[in-house]
Amino acid sequence: MTLSRREGVDIRPTLLRVLTDLYVQAAAHSPDEKRQFVELTSRLIDEVDDATRAAVRARLSIYPDTPSEILGKFALKPANPDMPIPLAEAILSSPPTPPPTRPTNEAQMRLASNLTMQPADAAEIHDLFFRAGPSERVAILHSLAETPLKASPRIPHARASRAIETLEMAAFAADVENFTREVGETLILQARVAAQVVDDPGGEPLALAMRALDMPSPVFQRVLLFLNPEFGTSVQTVFRLSRLYDRLSERSALVMLAVWRGATIAATRAKFRPMLYDDERQHARPAQVSPQPALQPGSAPPVRTGTDGTGR
Repeated sequence: MTLSRREGVDIRPTLLRVLTDLYVQAAAHSPDEKRQFVELTSRLIDEVDDATRAAVRARLSIYPDTPSEILGKFALKPANPDMPIPLAEAILSSPPTPPPTRPTNEAQMRLASNLTMQPADAAEIHDLFFRAGPSERVAILHSLAETPLKASPRIPHARASRAIETLEMAAFAADVENFTREVGETLILQARVAAQVVDDPGGEPLALAMRALDMPSPVFQRVLLFLNPEFGTSVQTVFRLSRLYDRLSERSALVMLAVWRGATIAATRAKFRPMLYDDERQHARPAQVSPQPALQPGSAPPVRTGTDGTGR
């Protein structure tokens, strides 16, 4: 919100939609999570446009664990389990009996809870995270740890160990270029995204990338001290990022890694997407067909003759 007032970019509608989507993806919430959701959204509901407010109201109206404070702001009634459900009229012809369903085992339930992230949603969360301030980034990371979004697989231990050694040596030498290249190759990130992660002035993306590699906390502190002079000369920044790194969960880092990869896919699709539905047809080169001369009525077709005039 401070960024939007300073640079003229209104991120409040996007922030409210993303917070609502992350909240409703979990089946239940703790009292602290409800209180945090109420504090964040109650200030945004009155400051967004009608379309965003209507979309958020529709999502929360069918969610059973919506806080009562937010229900009051949208003039919604809380869901009452004892309230009788109105029944439809009886159907004359009974439908065929469906086959009995097999009981869902634990593995199927675990797979069903991992929702695949769409590239458009990943791009939206990516932009929201990099535009947010330190406190908003911590709130987003806390929400990502509790969501059922599908996280990226862990980096293999052998590959991560080699990368940690390379990154530590590059940090000692203050070689930002090789450090960024190693981050991109190890985490399978586009060069632009890897540079954005390493060069971010806040330092939270760098902490997420190193947590995805499971870098030991003392090594991460040495990276902070030597890689970026602005971080190394600020005791407050090093202490803040070190405390965030120790409290950061591996799942939050892997979910954000999936966000970075999905945002790259969305950017690639948008780059090659036609602007209009008939752009390809308009840009296609029409085939030029030379018209054939028409024969006049009563005229005979020309007779081909050889070079000697004998018709051969």
